[in-house]
Amino acid sequence: MKLLVLGGTHHVGRAIVEAALARGDEVSTLNRGLSRSPAPGVRALVADRTDTPALTAALAGQEWDAVIDTWAWAPRVVRDSARLLAGRTGHYGYVSSRGVHRWPWPAGADESAPLVDGDSDSDDSADYAAAKRGGELAVVASFGERALLARAGMILGPYEDVGRVPWWLRRLEKGGRVLAPGPADAVVQYIDVRDMAAWMLRCAERRLGGAYTVTGRPGAATIGQLLTTTLEVTGFDAELVWASEDLLRREGVWLGMEFGLRFPHDPAPTGMNDADVHAAFAAGLTTRPLRDTLADTWAWLQAEGDPAPRPDAPSPGTWLDPAAEQRVLDQL
Repeated sequence: MKLLVLGGTHHVGRAIVEAALARGDEVSTLNRGLSRSPAPGVRALVADRTDTPALTAALAGQEWDAVIDTWAWAPRVVRDSARLLAGRTGHYGYVSSRGVHRWPWPAGADESAPLVDGDSDSDDSADYAAAKRGGELAVVASFGERALLARAGMILGPYEDVGRVPWWLRRLEKGGRVLAPGPADAVVQYIDVRDMAAWMLRCAERRLGGAYTVTGRPGAATIGQLLTTTLEVTGFDAELVWASEDLLRREGVWLGMEFGLRFPHDPAPTGMNDADVHAAFAAGLTTRPLRDTLADTWAWLQAEGDPAPRPDAPSPGTWLDPAAEQRVLDQL
């Protein structure tokens, strides 16, 4: 398959490029060429996507079997790309988010849950949910049934630049007593970035369109399993000290929000970790064991170091006040 990846240097984009190369696909990427050197075997097109004339010049006279777009900011940029490519590719896969659903998410929600409003012509990136919904509308406007909207849940695995598992790895690496967000049997629902990448490529090959919630099966893992398995695969000498939800809330410690277990504005959110994913699994989504996701994330972190903080997300360093953590630990 002749594939164009719009992005291709970070997290999902990098995983898609690597999975496509492993399949033997002919891969081109388009980005600014600033973050990372292109992977061996990739044909790199260089342009700033926000500059429509530069984008037009970079894509001129070329065709692909499929395009995958990882853009997460102003919908207008997706609109321009989709319009330019509408007559030159048969499939447009857009990496969207469950965030396009209106909050609060219903328990057990599927693709039919209410959506936020979005504007495909907008230049606004401030509202992530609205920006992603605007991007969806832009892709559908140009590609119709040939558009795949992959509404991702929590994405973990190598190259994760939000910092969830890398942050926990660095905390546990220090050893000692480590505060953990109870209850340990609280369910976490996630997708390994490589499983999502492989699924999107198979969808592209089949020209499969439509909107799909793309995350793991509900109930497949708990926060207890995630953190204890992290200790097992790394060998860290740390003791998990589980604090009840009531204690954490009483002390104003929102540990667990990184996995959608609680938020300051909503201490017990529903719908975060129990999405209905029947459609994606019926369309061929498969997932790997939690142990593999965690072990491979640790191996990547050791090899390449901590990822650069994302400019559009809170720094993991602000997630937990050490004094607050100690205050809770002193009560346990």
